[in-house]
Amino acid sequence: MSDDLKGKIALVTGSTRGAGRGIAVELGAAGATVYVTGRTSGRSRSEYDRPETIEETAALVDEAGGHGIPVQVDHLERDQVRALVDRIERDHGRLDVLVNDIWGGELLAQWDTPLWEHDLDAGLRLLRLAIDTHIITSHYALPLLIKRPGGLVVEMTDGTKEYNDDNYRVSFFYDHAKSAVLRLGFAQAHELREHGCAAVTLTPGWLRSELMLEHFGVSEANWRDATAREPHFVISETPRYVGRAVAALAADADVMRWSGQSLSSGQLAREYGFTDVDGSQPDCWRYLVEVQDAGRPADATGYR
Repeated sequence: MSDDLKGKIALVTGSTRGAGRGIAVELGAAGATVYVTGRTSGRSRSEYDRPETIEETAALVDEAGGHGIPVQVDHLERDQVRALVDRIERDHGRLDVLVNDIWGGELLAQWDTPLWEHDLDAGLRLLRLAIDTHIITSHYALPLLIKRPGGLVVEMTDGTKEYNDDNYRVSFFYDHAKSAVLRLGFAQAHELREHGCAAVTLTPGWLRSELMLEHFGVSEANWRDATAREPHFVISETPRYVGRAVAALAADADVMRWSGQSLSSGQLAREYGFTDVDGSQPDCWRYLVEVQDAGRPADATGYR
C-alpha cells in the first residue's frame, strides 16, 4: 500500500476479472478511488457465464487500501457509458486515469481458423467487443479527463507493436482486434497532447487469469503444475503484475514521456523496479522471441 494515487479517480473498464481486476486492485493499493465496470454483477452474468463479479473486484480494491465503486455497464451501450461518466463527474468532478480493458472475445475466437472458415458473426462480434467498446468509452470519458493536465489513458491489448507487426496472432479477427487497439492508443496520444494528458498501449505477458488457470486445471497456488502440459507457461505472470505497471505509470509525474508508445508489463517493471507478487520480474515478450518462437526448450532463467 502507498498513497501515490490518493485523491485520484480511476475508471477501469472490463475489470470483472483478469488484467482488469489486477489493475483495479493495484490502483487501489496506491490509494485511488476506482470505478470498476463490467457486465457481471450479482446474479446477472455476461455471455462468459463466469462467477466473478464487479462487486468482488470492488471489495478487493477496498481491501488493498483504495475505494472500489462497482457499476454494471455494457460498454457497447452508449447511454450506459454516458451515464457512468456523468456519475463520475457529478460525484468527483474529475477523472485522472482511464483504463480501457474491455475484451470478452475468448469464447468467440476460433483459433488457427482462416477468415473464410471462421464464423463471421462471432468474428464481427469479437471486433465490436474489443474495439468499439474502447472507442465509445473514450468518446464519453475524455472530455472529463482533459479538464486537468496529467490525465492518463491506458489501452489494454495483447502483444507489443513490435511483436504484433511481425507475428500472426492465431486468428484473423484476434489479430485485427489486438493490433487495432495499438493504434487506438497512438491516436489518442496525438489528440490528448495539447491538453497535457497521455495515452499508452499496454500488454501483459502470458496472464494467469482466472480463465487461464481453469483451462490448465490449476490454481494460483500450484500454477507451475501446468508446465507439465505447457512448458512455456513458466514465463506466465499474475494480473497484479500489469496492475503494478499501470499504477507506476499513473504515479509518474513525467508520464508524458511514454505517450503514444506500446509498452509491456516486463518492460515497465525494469523501468520502475516493481515485481510480480512472487518477487520476480517476468519479461514475457523477450522470452517469446528468444525462447518459445526460436524453438528452444522452455527455461525462464534470465527472463524472470
